[in-house]
Amino acid sequence: MEIFRGTSLIVQLFWFYYALPILFDIDFGSNLTAGVLAISLNYAAYMSEIVRGSILSVDSGQTEASVALNMTRFQRMRFVIFPQAFRMMLPEFGNYLIQMLKATSLVSLIGMHDILYYGDRFSSSNISMTATVYIILLLFYFIVAIPLILLSRKMEAISKKGVAT
Repeated sequence: MEIFRGTSLIVQLFWFYYALPILFDIDFGSNLTAGVLAISLNYAAYMSEIVRGSILSVDSGQTEASVALNMTRFQRMRFVIFPQAFRMMLPEFGNYLIQMLKATSLVSLIGMHDILYYGDRFSSSNISMTATVYIILLLFYFIVAIPLILLSRKMEAISKKGVAT
């Protein structure tokens, strides 16, 4: 986990696409697989820390109360600790989901043909349109991110129902 959190996503993309196939004779089959693996493992490392931190931030009195109620370890986690931790995780999960979407533009560095790749190609053949192309790309990523933003807000609102503030 520390390796994925401590190194750059770009380096990880190159590592999965170029280095691992050469060093360990691993065939991922396509640059899509290498890109998905690198982005997934990178963000999973960060998100696992969010889960861990959220679970540890639940008040110890909650755990003591569930022990007093003679709950098993699984029941304590399922009915007491995790529901409270889940509410704390949601905003960060929404942020990382949007960051993952934006990180997909980096896969053009390993030869994938994504929206950024085509934008670069078009702007290199039409130099006068470069600013317009990148503005359109910004708008495209924003439009794709809007449903994720709304979904994360909706999930946060749902999770707050019935909770005293």
